[in-house]
Amino acid sequence: MNSGPILKLNHVKYFYESEDRPALDGVDLEIERGSFVAVLGHNGSGKSTLAKLFNGILLPTEGKVLVNGMDTSHEDDLLSVRRTVGMVFQNPDNQIVASVVEDDVAFAPENLGVEPWQIRRRVDAALKSVGMYEYRLHAPPLLSGGQKKRVAIAGVLAMQPECIVLDEPTAMLDPVGRREVLKAVCMMRREMGMTVVLITHHMEECIYADRLVVMANGKVHMDGTPKAVFSQVEKMRETGLAVPETVALLYGLRQQGFGDLPLDALTVDECADAVARMLRRSYVSER
Repeated sequence: MNSGPILKLNHVKYFYESEDRPALDGVDLEIERGSFVAVLGHNGSGKSTLAKLFNGILLPTEGKVLVNGMDTSHEDDLLSVRRTVGMVFQNPDNQIVASVVEDDVAFAPENLGVEPWQIRRRVDAALKSVGMYEYRLHAPPLLSGGQKKRVAIAGVLAMQPECIVLDEPTAMLDPVGRREVLKAVCMMRREMGMTVVLITHHMEECIYADRLVVMANGKVHMDGTPKAVFSQVEKMRETGLAVPETVALLYGLRQQGFGDLPLDALTVDECADAVARMLRRSYVSER
């Protein structure tokens, strides 16, 4: 296995032809292998451009993007780059190409020249890992949005990349579909040890990441653990971003004088525990 970061951006700028200002403006970023990194930002912040640079869909206007040390601008390395970094797009209909689920999941490894017997094993394993094995003979157009997203994820998993980048994977899904997809994302990191980069504008989807990168105006605005980033409520609001409802509640209580409540309680249980401790302290002090 290679040492060092799996993804590295060195002072990367990217300009779209129709835009005067850069979509990415001098970004330096390293993603460690095996990590789960969430990239958060509004539309236009540069996060989706960043995602497309990670596997050579876009090439930087300035600077370098390195994948396992390979420069994405070197055409001879591009196939290896895309074998290393799999991409799941916002709209699964743009990624699903076959009329049967298992055929769709087999499409990428077939094009990579994987042996047929190995493809069968990869397809079955990928579909089971995202909970879609029982739908292997179904027609993709008949699936729900969340199911289509999971099939798209399975198609990338069957390639067995070292890293998977998911660009807004829960966009346009209902709460059930979002939970299905996020469960699959967490499984990839936990059970497969895969590097996961999750591009999103939903704060709640970042809670379980190891690291949170906040993008704004084509730059990295904040970078740290979710607890460390979300506890900086005012700095988050400078970019027009909210914080998880749990942090917003605790921050509001602090502003109203209800003690020095922690702002790093991200889950509902952590928030409830923090409020309960505050109430117990208040009760004891009044007696």
